[in-house]
Amino acid sequence: WRARERCKSSIEMSKIVSEVLSANEAYAAGFGDKGSLALPPARHFAILTCMDARLDPAKYAGLSEGDAHVIRNAGGRASDDAIRSLVISHKLLGTREWFVIHHTDCGMELFTDDIISDLLSKSLDTAEIDGSGWHESASAKGPGSSTGKYIKWLTIPNHGHSLENHKSAVLEDVVRIRSSPLVPKYIPIYGYVYDVKNGRLVEIKEATAAGAAS
Repeated sequence: WRARERCKSSIEMSKIVSEVLSANEAYAAGFGDKGSLALPPARHFAILTCMDARLDPAKYAGLSEGDAHVIRNAGGRASDDAIRSLVISHKLLGTREWFVIHHTDCGMELFTDDIISDLLSKSLDTAEIDGSGWHESASAKGPGSSTGKYIKWLTIPNHGHSLENHKSAVLEDVVRIRSSPLVPKYIPIYGYVYDVKNGRLVEIKEATAAGAAS
């Protein structure tokens, strides 16, 4: 049964590859003069945001190809690697303003470091969540790995209200970036939360104030 499910998954992924390549053909056919775009972003700014599939920074921030850098990870967190990208974005490619944009209803609010490390220790297959919390699916197959307990997953504490959860998290990320010795004080860092229910950006004033240029 599990073998059949894995075979089915492989077929579905092949369908996805086909769809992606077909879409790429259509995109390339109308590529026009985009091949002449400069390497540095034309509008000189960068966005750090979440990888959530509901977020489209090109649409919610009005971007076209070549406009800005968009750095994405789980939660839009100011990890070491995110800061690495931002520093390169400024130092070598000339961005002068940065945004940190989290969003409501984020998956990073739904688990803790202990939860994900425990799940990974049992199996590497995709877990499930229901009213009782996270658990392994009936088809999950071990072994897992204990390596997850050594990773800082940068989850977002859930206090019951998504926007309130992200106010402190956005502030924390802006402060972490602002405090980096590799980040010039003259770069302003703005803090926002994207509302997945209406598509609007909500400024976190405390974060923008903490990220103000000096």
